[in-house]
Amino acid sequence: MLEIHPVTPERWEELAAFFGPSGAFSHCWCTWWRQTAAEFSSGIEADGAGNRALMRQIVEAGSEPGLLAYRDGKAVGWVSVAPRPQYGRILRSRRIGPDPEEAADERVWSVVCFWIPRSERGKGVATELVDGAVAQARERGARALEAYPVEAGGRQPAANLFTGTLAMFQRAGFKEVDRPRGAQLVMRLEL
Repeated sequence: MLEIHPVTPERWEELAAFFGPSGAFSHCWCTWWRQTAAEFSSGIEADGAGNRALMRQIVEAGSEPGLLAYRDGKAVGWVSVAPRPQYGRILRSRRIGPDPEEAADERVWSVVCFWIPRSERGKGVATELVDGAVAQARERGARALEAYPVEAGGRQPAANLFTGTLAMFQRAGFKEVDRPRGAQLVMRLEL
């Protein structure tokens, strides 16, 4: 069993240590979904200092941008889950973006990214994080939770699976609501 906790200001140092000097992946600090391409590119400069500062600002403001999974007191996984309007890239996306009349709805949440170190993969961490994301969204008053997994056929590089897989969201009760071109899907769980 893992413990799942939202990232609050008290947990900032734990998130920073877990993401490490590379900011989880290429100095991303899990800010890609929250920014324009130009903002993100600027943020990865200087070893990700801008993206790190943005994530810290989000955490310090009390926004709880995601969840950390812990085993025996040590962080072993991360999922980014928050109200969908916090993820500007989703709102601007022609492929996975919502209908304009629903775009500002803070009661629709999104799961956009997982970060699980190689040593922890295949141990159920992602599944527990999905369950934690569902619980978090429900507890915070969400009416629905969306995910944007890839439909993975065969073995895939981990870099292709940061949004999760179709199967893991199906097991959690999500239903496919859109299949835009490419491998990325839109799945939804009504809460």
